[in-house]
Amino acid sequence: MKLAIMQPYFLPYIGYFQLINAVDKFVVYDNIEFTKKGWIHRNRLLNNGKDYLFSLPLKKDSDYLNVNQRELSVDFFVYKSKILRKIENDYKKAPYFETVSPLIEKIFNDSEINLFQFIFFSINEIVKFLSINTQIIISSEISIDHSLKSQDKVIALCKELSASNYYNPIGGVDLYNKNDFLQNNISLNFIKSKKIEYKQLENVFIPWLSIVDILMFNSKEEVLKMLDNYEII
Repeated sequence: MKLAIMQPYFLPYIGYFQLINAVDKFVVYDNIEFTKKGWIHRNRLLNNGKDYLFSLPLKKDSDYLNVNQRELSVDFFVYKSKILRKIENDYKKAPYFETVSPLIEKIFNDSEINLFQFIFFSINEIVKFLSINTQIIISSEISIDHSLKSQDKVIALCKELSASNYYNPIGGVDLYNKNDFLQNNISLNFIKSKKIEYKQLENVFIPWLSIVDILMFNSKEEVLKMLDNYEII
């Protein structure tokens, strides 16, 4: 059984969905500490030929809470109208805007205020849209010692779920030791995305934007081909 584990990211780049599509089961961490500097609640979109960063507004709270303990700000309900209008203005000329716009509206109009559940909903909606059949599991629902850290926690999750192969993005190549995994009868694999380029209207191409950008400019069939555009290391 092939397994991957990742933090929850809001509307992440296509590499995230390549990873989901490559495995049988995909675990999303909910009981990890939230970090403002990561990509959990923000991403990049296209605006007039340049990329811009957008962030989900969060309720002010302790910096040491887990992702599943954070909430969206009360201002989010005003913010979402603005971001949806901005997405419409920026992408209304994209060839698949009419097809993708209802999906994006459904994601932003989710009534959930818990940050993790809001992001988890968005991941599942995009996975369904792309007809990916991978089982997606919330980490805290798995019976392991959740005080474990880093590689030890990953191996514990693999063993509990009977995974024989663990898949991770190439960025984590220095975090894990293949021999440690092999000692637990687990093969460690890294996914490295190959170059993906497509037409963004008449703009100079900007790579690795949110999955929203790819869906706006490519048919579902084209995106499904992109999901397999990687190599295993």
